[in-house]
Amino acid sequence: MPPVNTKTWSDILAHVRLSYPQLSRGWFSQLSPRSLAQGTLTVEAGNSSQAVYLRRHCQRPFAEAAQAATGRLLTLRFESTEDPDPAPEATPGLSFEDEAELALNGDYIFDNFVTGPCNRLAHAAAVAVSQAPGRAYNPFFIHGAVGLGKTHLLQAVCHQILETAPASRIKYISCESFTNHFLEAVEKGAMNQFRYRYRNADVLVIDDIHFLAERERSQEEFFHTFNTLHQSRRQIILSADCPPPEIPSLEERLVSRFNSGLVTLLERPCLETRMAIVRKKAKLRCLDVPEEVVRLIAGSIDSNIRELEGALAKMELLGATCEGVVDLEAARKVIGVDTGRRRVTIPEILELVGQRYNLRQADLQGKRRTKSVTRPRQICMYLARQLTDLSLGEIGGYLGGRDHTTVLHAQRLIGERGIEDVVLHRELEELKDQLLSRPAHAH
Repeated sequence: MPPVNTKTWSDILAHVRLSYPQLSRGWFSQLSPRSLAQGTLTVEAGNSSQAVYLRRHCQRPFAEAAQAATGRLLTLRFESTEDPDPAPEATPGLSFEDEAELALNGDYIFDNFVTGPCNRLAHAAAVAVSQAPGRAYNPFFIHGAVGLGKTHLLQAVCHQILETAPASRIKYISCESFTNHFLEAVEKGAMNQFRYRYRNADVLVIDDIHFLAERERSQEEFFHTFNTLHQSRRQIILSADCPPPEIPSLEERLVSRFNSGLVTLLERPCLETRMAIVRKKAKLRCLDVPEEVVRLIAGSIDSNIRELEGALAKMELLGATCEGVVDLEAARKVIGVDTGRRRVTIPEILELVGQRYNLRQADLQGKRRTKSVTRPRQICMYLARQLTDLSLGEIGGYLGGRDHTTVLHAQRLIGERGIEDVVLHRELEELKDQLLSRPAHAH
């Protein structure tokens, strides 16, 4: 007998999908609760990659969902039948051996990637790299704003290479993991172990390489790792929010090497591409979404693909509660948008955020860096990127003449913390709703 009944487990999954659409994955429906003992709910994943993803990103969301569904404070434990030992003992030396690599999402393959004018070059290059790693384009550098498909392409390359050559040694990690592992190796005198791990990879894939900024020792080590791999014709794939020359404090020799391969940009998708993405994502979720609802979602959300996925997650929940029927009017209410909505302006954002956090507009545009001012200022930048068509430089200009890298950092920081911090997530959603529902001249 399962530890929780079918309805309760369905409620837990629905809560996660609705509250955390950015984290939700299609394979969540394959998860199964196995045991409930001493306040710990053990959930079984289909494979070890899924279990790693859940442990890293979904502990808090599932715990929150379990509490909402059962009324009890529960701890979540994720396991899979592929785990060699559910409770391995700690081993001496470096601790990153078991946790260095990011989990591959089975949905992130080339067949599920929708191409358009905004991403056709990057997609074609990624396919070429997957077919001839180390020979087609090396290094391969993808850049673009958050939520436009960089991670999808990185993982699609990994999937394709593993399908063609299953024995390939692929290291797919975040830049933050690389720098943390380097510092740990320095502290423990284990540089030989560190270098062997990274310099013997057939394919090294690093997401968010811009986090190397202002880390001189990590840049030095990565420079030598890059040279070793490149000289032996191993494939290097990197992603960032901006092109190499715009990564702040990145050494010129690294900029030169990143530019020596192929650098491609992912732009915001046009309406037709967004509609195709909605159709594709709906098919993956087995959702029957009418064409007018497809157009509503694609026409209302133009910031990034993750928000399109979030809207579809809400549609999925709506379909489950309305016997599978999702009409245009119901869809409008659920995703909280209006096809005729006006454009939000920076002054409106400054006014509303100032009221929310009891700050003057001069404070938000000034030079003060206290926490009470910095966080609201970063929220302004984040909302401006989400709700306006202004460039990074234009937004920085409104916020006291700050440069584009400051805006980029704020957008990334608030976006990531908004996923992890439930309170911040709700505050951001409330601010968006208030801005989008204001009368056209309310400022």
